[in-house]
Amino acid sequence: MSTPNESSPAPEAAHFIEERVLADRASGKHGGKLHTRFPPEPNGYLHIGHAKSICLNFGLAQRFGGLTNLRFDDTNPTTEEVEYVESIQRDVKWLGFDWDERLFFASSFFGQIYACAEELVQKGLAYVCDLGPEDMSRYRGSLTAPGTDSPFRSRSVAENLDLLRRMKAGEFNEGSHTLRAKIDMASPNFNLRDPVLYRILKKPHHRTGSTWCIYPTYDYAHPLCDAFEGITHSICTLEFENHRPLYDWVRDNCTVPAKPEQIEFARLNLTYTVLSKRKLLRLVNEKRVSGWDDPRMPTLTGLRRRGYTPEAIRTLCERVGVAKFNSTVEVVQLENALRDDLNKRAPRAMAVLRPLELVIENWPAGTTDELDAVNNPEDPAAGTRKVPFGQRLFIERDDFREDPPKDFYRLGPGREVRLRYAFFVTCTGFDKDPATGEVTRVRCTYDPATRGGNAPDGRKVKGTIHWVPAEQAVRAEVRLYDHLFAAEFPEDVPEGTDFLVNLNPRSLEVVADAALEPLLGTAAAGSRWQFERHGYFCADEQDSRPGKPVFNRSVSLKDSWAKIEKRQGGSSDGKPQGGKPGKGDKGGKPKAP
Repeated sequence: MSTPNESSPAPEAAHFIEERVLADRASGKHGGKLHTRFPPEPNGYLHIGHAKSICLNFGLAQRFGGLTNLRFDDTNPTTEEVEYVESIQRDVKWLGFDWDERLFFASSFFGQIYACAEELVQKGLAYVCDLGPEDMSRYRGSLTAPGTDSPFRSRSVAENLDLLRRMKAGEFNEGSHTLRAKIDMASPNFNLRDPVLYRILKKPHHRTGSTWCIYPTYDYAHPLCDAFEGITHSICTLEFENHRPLYDWVRDNCTVPAKPEQIEFARLNLTYTVLSKRKLLRLVNEKRVSGWDDPRMPTLTGLRRRGYTPEAIRTLCERVGVAKFNSTVEVVQLENALRDDLNKRAPRAMAVLRPLELVIENWPAGTTDELDAVNNPEDPAAGTRKVPFGQRLFIERDDFREDPPKDFYRLGPGREVRLRYAFFVTCTGFDKDPATGEVTRVRCTYDPATRGGNAPDGRKVKGTIHWVPAEQAVRAEVRLYDHLFAAEFPEDVPEGTDFLVNLNPRSLEVVADAALEPLLGTAAAGSRWQFERHGYFCADEQDSRPGKPVFNRSVSLKDSWAKIEKRQGGSSDGKPQGGKPGKGDKGGKPKAP
């Protein structure tokens, strides 16, 4: 991790947290140090919302020459698994960050956290309570009425210490006793109305086994772990703002080696997306998706499998910025971040998702030409590739109309179009299935003088379509993904209504027998490509095999064509099929990639 030169001027603040860091450094607070942490609970996979916190915590340390810990908040053995611990570490590293040797677990501090509990009891600041959950809630009062002291609040220090130790020894049943802080039952902040610090959970822990049968709550363990690790700035999302007084109370009333401070920022929310881990877990458990890594999921592992890059996700987090108020970001911002990234470096290839045979009647039978195709016009160093061209080709079914409308500039009877990188062709006829009436083959002639896609006589054509050689085509499964939810705000449902009513029934379409350019047959798992006119695709890292690739659509191209296709009754998946239209183009001429 790079460290700024101490003699260089301090960087200017980009947001209010950086302003706070600079002010603390200027005043000498925390000895001028910056030490942050990312503290996920290992009860699920990380999602795009966590990415903002990761980028913020690790990014601050990188920018100001500080340190960042990765700490697992593993204080609830009923929901936590080693699988989640391992996946979180993979995701943080994939996103581009490293904690070096600073990997911590709250469970590693269980002994110290418990010692602080005994300290609070001995100071008369905590007591063992026998109230059950319902009674405890009733005693807590309401927004307009103060709470009522627990009948066990006046227990002596000796009695409380004895009961706490018996809780630790496993003498009591779950739910029979809790350790509560003694703060203020009349506080307007509910978090200060004698919150629970310890509860009895007779469940084995994934790291400590059966050593413990009482576990600290998050609000109690969080400030203590921060202090034990020497954290200076404990950065949390806004839902913890009302918990900050309790954070400070625990920190100030326990003997700890540091005095961290909590700062809150607005979490990342996206349209058409659910980011509640509880709800994501439900999607997995009810098999609404194939797993945490389903490419429709907003998890980092799902986004990675879909073809998203860490650079694109970091770019989104940078563009969104850090604010003090919650808001929802349009999911198109995430999609645009990926387009901007892959446009610069993804190699191009041609893929026909719904093949229709095209036969060139005047092509010399049994011969093949090798045509040059540009690998990436945004990267001159990417060079060109050879694509075989023969008498039989595949084109997109949507690129031919038996009776084309006025503003359809692709292929139709008597019409001339350009085949990408190849020749001008003119449709001379077509064949149909007599039983279904479906067009099965298009026949045409080509102009040999237009090799490379340009006419020496200067004539122009309005449509350019892509193709693949039928004889050498690689047949593949292609998965077209859309938003998992059809509603912009899927959780915004009437009371009593399940948010699952907003699931998008067309979030996945599987094209079982697409025809691809030959080089895609050896595409490495996880490699990313632009299928010209279709969008950006990724070779599925689990299911793709040499010679039998499976591609996931990461994101479509720009949406300019969506309205055109809808008006013309275009592609069945509702996505653009022609790239971005050029000036005056209304149906088939893609902007040169």
